[in-house]
Amino acid sequence: MYKDNITKLSPYKSEMKTDKMKVPVVFHMEEKLMPETATLTQLESVASNDCVFHHIAAMADVHSKPGRKNATGTTVTSEKYILPQVNDSDPACGMRLVRTNLNDTNITEDELGKLFRELTKTVPTKKFIGTYLPFSVVVDICRLGIAPLIKYLGIKTKNETLNCIERGNFFSREVTAKDIFNVIPKLFLFFAQIRAGVLGAAGNHFLDLMKITEVVDEETAKKFGLERGQYVFMVHCGSGILGQYTMYMYTAKKREHLSTAILMNIGRFFWRTPFKKTVAQIAKKIRQSDFGKKEPLITFDGSAEDGQLYMAARNACSNFAHANRATITHNISETIKKVLGRDPEMDLLYDMPHILVSQEEHYGKKIWVHRNGTSRAYGKSRMENHPLFGSTGEPAFIPISMSSEAYLCVGQDDNQSSFYSSNHGAGRATEKTDTVIPQNKEELHEKLKTKGVKLYNGRSSHVIEQDASHYKRGEEVIENVTANNVGKVVVKMQPISVIMY
Repeated sequence: MYKDNITKLSPYKSEMKTDKMKVPVVFHMEEKLMPETATLTQLESVASNDCVFHHIAAMADVHSKPGRKNATGTTVTSEKYILPQVNDSDPACGMRLVRTNLNDTNITEDELGKLFRELTKTVPTKKFIGTYLPFSVVVDICRLGIAPLIKYLGIKTKNETLNCIERGNFFSREVTAKDIFNVIPKLFLFFAQIRAGVLGAAGNHFLDLMKITEVVDEETAKKFGLERGQYVFMVHCGSGILGQYTMYMYTAKKREHLSTAILMNIGRFFWRTPFKKTVAQIAKKIRQSDFGKKEPLITFDGSAEDGQLYMAARNACSNFAHANRATITHNISETIKKVLGRDPEMDLLYDMPHILVSQEEHYGKKIWVHRNGTSRAYGKSRMENHPLFGSTGEPAFIPISMSSEAYLCVGQDDNQSSFYSSNHGAGRATEKTDTVIPQNKEELHEKLKTKGVKLYNGRSSHVIEQDASHYKRGEEVIENVTANNVGKVVVKMQPISVIMY
């Protein structure tokens, strides 16, 4: 359908432009990795809005998702406007990579089994109550970042603040408790008291223990403190109920459950914000768009009250997303100490969201950048203020599936066409990529066993859809990442033990 509208720019890059589109879509992938028609139609729709700047960057894992306005694996920008519909509704959903002193010589398979059976309890997937935090700590996290959490839980993870994007606090100004109450209903903050430390049951959120199987860039790996045979933890989750409920106030998305709609209305009714007029205008926009079904995209002016309220709420929830992953890391460490009687010396390499809205400079302009299923991947020059990443580039994590090798990359300086973004995975394949396709959980576990991978929890009936056969091949994706100068591979990692719902 779109074949005549796509022009090849290089063997690994192409551009799509139809008569409807105000800006083109630049695909950072070779032809065999191009997405299906439904995704192209979605991208055409977003690119047909006057508010979109320069072009849309689509990465090698680009794919459409049900109920979403924009495809995952894209970076969409605007000079003036914040576009709440082009991002998933979980602020700062992302991944972190944590180094340990564990390796394939100092821990046995039996010990790992014992550890992960306990971790299914201390790092729950679908559970109403997680790690309790006092209301004051929740509010302080929202306004100050993860520092109050570190103090309250006594977190000993090394580099927990230094190696978070924005040093673990998305606000660049001083924020008071009242500022938080003005942009988030208190009811949602009360919910958050019992929701930290939960992986969540959405999509493919996971906790993976990975073994470094190959060091590709010796110099950078040494700077990162990584070596072959070492075990690292990768955590993928978001801001949980706080971010989801808060974004419902600002984003055109149907309430997925009756209970959500009821609690939303209760929270709104008791919300004593001085910005009620602007909040009402936002709600009106959402209703008039029929919860996002109508065109054009809903816009918030980045310099006006609606945009400022949205970003303040988003920043607060993004702080909580980082705190959620920090809590999970802390709980992993405490569980290892309890079960194995040793300190794993947890050390954060990086915590990076792949659902991100930020103001950045690109193509000579200060613009609003919306990364939806893409990670920021700055090269050395843009990371010069970081004591380590200024000499390596920004870390970018690219897991493929629960049984496929994952890749740790670093951003490169010459990556302007993606707005210095990296794909956050392989993405769904248009055709199955393996001859063995599990039809049930028993077959999935048997296949994982042949790969040396053990899945824990796995209660969801959809967990078989996370099998490698449903995803693009990792080596092909990484070939495109490298060819387009999106990132440089540092190490390869193999999942060993996986917790997923």
